[in-house]
Amino acid sequence: MSSLTDLCRYPIVQAPMAGGPSSPQLVAAVAEAGGLGFLAAGYKTADAMRHEIEQVRAATGGAFGVNLFMPQPALADPAAVAAYQAYRGSLAAEAATYGTPLGDPGAGGGDDAWDTKVAALLAEPVPVVSFTFGCPTRDTLDAFARAGTYTIVTVTTAEEARDAQWAGADAVCAQGIEAGGHQSTHHDDPRADHTGIGLLSLITQVRETVDIPVVAAGGMMRGAQIAAALTAGADAAQLGTAFLACPESGAHPLHKQALTSPMFVRTALTRAFSGRPARSLVNRFVREHGPDAPAAYPQVHHVTSGLRGAAARAGDAQGMALWAGQGHRMARELPAGELVELLAAELRTAGRG
Repeated sequence: MSSLTDLCRYPIVQAPMAGGPSSPQLVAAVAEAGGLGFLAAGYKTADAMRHEIEQVRAATGGAFGVNLFMPQPALADPAAVAAYQAYRGSLAAEAATYGTPLGDPGAGGGDDAWDTKVAALLAEPVPVVSFTFGCPTRDTLDAFARAGTYTIVTVTTAEEARDAQWAGADAVCAQGIEAGGHQSTHHDDPRADHTGIGLLSLITQVRETVDIPVVAAGGMMRGAQIAAALTAGADAAQLGTAFLACPESGAHPLHKQALTSPMFVRTALTRAFSGRPARSLVNRFVREHGPDAPAAYPQVHHVTSGLRGAAARAGDAQGMALWAGQGHRMARELPAGELVELLAAELRTAGRG
C-alpha cells in the first residue's frame, strides 16, 4: 500500500464537498496538478458514485479518493423527535414562499447506502477512501487495507484520532473548527455546539496522541497557512473552500459569488440546513432558523433539500446553504490546476516546499 506522501506530488488535498462542488472535473484537475482530489459520495447512490469514479479515471491517472458518510443512528428520543417536528412545522412558510413541498425526512435512510458503497469500493478499489461522521469498524478498515486502499478517518478531537488509530485507520484528517461545511464529530452532542478546537491546537493534540499521518483541515486558503499546519505536525493539508470558486467546481454560481460578496461577511456554525453543526456564510435562512434548528441529522437535511434547491433555482442566495470556511474572503477564482501550483509555490516560499 502506498503511503500518504507517495500518493501525490504536493501535500495538498482537495476536500470532499458533498452536494455537488466535488465534481469529477475538479478532482481530476487537482490530481493532474499533483494534489490529491476527493469525490464526495455523500447523498449519492452507489451507482452515481461509480459513474463519477469512472469519469475521474478516464480523465487522469493521478491518485484520488472517495469520501463516505458513516451511518447515523435513528432519531428515537421523544424529546428529539418533538424538536424535529416543531422545526419542520416552522418551515411551512418557507415552503409556501418557494412554492415547493418540504422533503421526506426518511429519504435515503440514515445509512446513506453505506453497505452498497463499501461493497462497490472493495470490488473496484480506489487509491484512498476517507470517512466522515464517525469511524468504521476494524473489520471494514482491514477489508480496505486488503484491497490496497489507503484509509483516512476525519476527526475533531484527539480522542477521536486515538480511536481511529486503534480501529486500524492509515491516517486521520484533523478538522479544526474553522472548516467550512459539516463538523465531522463522531458523536453529535448538542451541548458541545460551537466548542470545537482551532486547527493548530488540534494538530498538536492529535500529533501527541497518535503516530499515524495527520492531514490538517480548517480554513486554509494560502500556502503560508499550509506551511504553518505542516510545521505544527501535519503531513498534508486539506482545503475545501479554496477550491469552491474554481471553474471546475460544481458549486452553484451564487455560492461561488457569495464567497467574496460584501453581502456575506461572516460565517457561523448552524444546524439550520441539515440538523448537524456546519459552517455556512450567514444569510437570512441561518439568521431566522439557526436558533431553533434541532440535532436531527439527516432528517433536517432531507426536509430542507427542496427548499435549498428552490432557492437556488430562484437565484436567492439568502435561502441556500452557502458552506464556507473562515477564510472564504481569500477565495481565488483560478482553474484548479493553477490553484494547486500556486499553493505549492507559496508553500515553497514559506520554506516548506
